[in-house]
Amino acid sequence: MQSTLNSTYSKLALATVCAVSMGLTACQKPAEKTAAAAASQPTASASTGKKIRIATEGAYKPFNYTNADGTLGGYDVDVAKAVCAQAKLDCEIVAQDWDGILPGLMARKYDAVAAGMSITPERSAQVDFTTPYFKNTMVWVAAKDGKFNPQAISGLKIGGQRSTTMAQYLQDKLSKTNEIKLYDNYDNAYIDLKSGRIDSVLSEKVTASEWLKQNSDYQIVGSEMDNGDNIAMAIRKGDPLKVEFDKALDALQSNGELAKLQKQHFGN
Repeated sequence: MQSTLNSTYSKLALATVCAVSMGLTACQKPAEKTAAAAASQPTASASTGKKIRIATEGAYKPFNYTNADGTLGGYDVDVAKAVCAQAKLDCEIVAQDWDGILPGLMARKYDAVAAGMSITPERSAQVDFTTPYFKNTMVWVAAKDGKFNPQAISGLKIGGQRSTTMAQYLQDKLSKTNEIKLYDNYDNAYIDLKSGRIDSVLSEKVTASEWLKQNSDYQIVGSEMDNGDNIAMAIRKGDPLKVEFDKALDALQSNGELAKLQKQHFGN
């Protein structure tokens, strides 16, 4: 009888534990399940052997662009490839529009971003950045007619690309006395510049210089401005991939490979 009772009690206890366990699981919020699942996913690294996906915009020449055959090229792309080769990582470069590039990283669509991205306090609150692989300056681009004076910017229409350090500069410094127009990419800003809908574009020097090669009626006006803009790769917070990327970038800096790539894509 004792044996039978013990067996019955054991079965009841086991059923109770299972019911409680199932109840707790069923009561978990969908968001909590998603977050827990994302956190439990293995991080891509050399040790896991998992293919690492790196996103770039594909529309920011010469940093990154899309070739006629659909392949991606540019300084960012070549730096990403060099980093992966140095760290012995299996990598894939994918395209992602600029506005969705950080949300895509956070949603684990890919493992890193190499897209001419500047290190800012706002972004640093969301993601980790690697060692910088380029130092940027900004310039004014305007027609050669001499009407635009960077020393007297007032009552004008000024263009830039959204979510960039240049856009932040325009909004902070010039929005009270000028109309600031921000675009999804610099190509559209330059279209409006050529059509006369804006008076000037505030751009990164290297991307401006690239555009000017095909637009001889325009020029860089005034001196380039150093706003402490450093470009780096973005990685999710706490991802050990940052350590591997930093070691590779340090090596590429030391062996002169980064300098070679900069000369290849930007000239002197």
